Amino acid sequence: MRIIVLIKHVPDTWEERVLDPDTGRLDRSASERVVDEITERALEAALTLKDRDKSIEVVALTMGPSESTGAIKKALSMGADSGIHLVDDALAGADAMTTAATLAAALRDAGADLIIAGNESTDGRGGMIPAMIAEHLGLPALTFVSELAIEGDRVRGERATETATSVVSAPLPAIVSITEGMPEPRFPSFKGIMGAKKKPVASHSLADLEPALAGSRSSASSVVLTCEQRPGRTGADPIVDEGDAGTQLATFLIERRLAGQRLV
Repeated sequence: MRIIVLIKHVPDTWEERVLDPDTGRLDRSASERVVDEITERALEAALTLKDRDKSIEVVALTMGPSESTGAIKKALSMGADSGIHLVDDALAGADAMTTAATLAAALRDAGADLIIAGNESTDGRGGMIPAMIAEHLGLPALTFVSELAIEGDRVRGERATETATSVVSAPLPAIVSITEGMPEPRFPSFKGIMGAKKKPVASHSLADLEPALAGSRSSASSVVLTCEQRPGRTGADPIVDEGDAGTQLATFLIERRLAGQRLV
């Protein structure tokens, strides 16, 4: 069985994100880039299945600029067997339709029995790509699942909603998107880090995928018309207690019509 996991390199979610004023796009060079945590959980789900069945092959696939090789290397050090990197300058700023079509083209002849992705990336929050890929490939999609298992020639998952938990299943091949309800990712071991250097990574451009794209990829990309920096915070005038701090505070609240309102 071959499982392909979609991973993504994103700006560190713990750092402040900055927009490029010229393009309006996220400035990905302004902060350290890391593997998106939700896609690390997707990889963990695949590696857990591999732990139970050593015959399973796990492949990490990412689409991004040259520095996104860092995401592939992290996946290989965690235990993935090989990697696929889709890299092309023409993909910069690709919208959801272009992204889904390109990923589907790379997956079409990749021999995947199961495709696992995160439900939504932290730098986009669209939550649509897995379902869109499934539509391109004509595969069943189990979305937003928090538990995953393979039972014979079927994949089963649990999807939690506000009112109930649904058990969903589909025949293989299929695509699954997971939520943060899945287990946290493992840490790469020293052996895994050293072994990652010997694992194969295939790199593909749009020209390599053209036959598989067959006109399905649009040239659309995200266009930001205007972009303004967020105004900086201004500090309030401090209250110096000279015996009248209570009066000053009351005056401050009254002037701003906050007096008499319940503050939460």
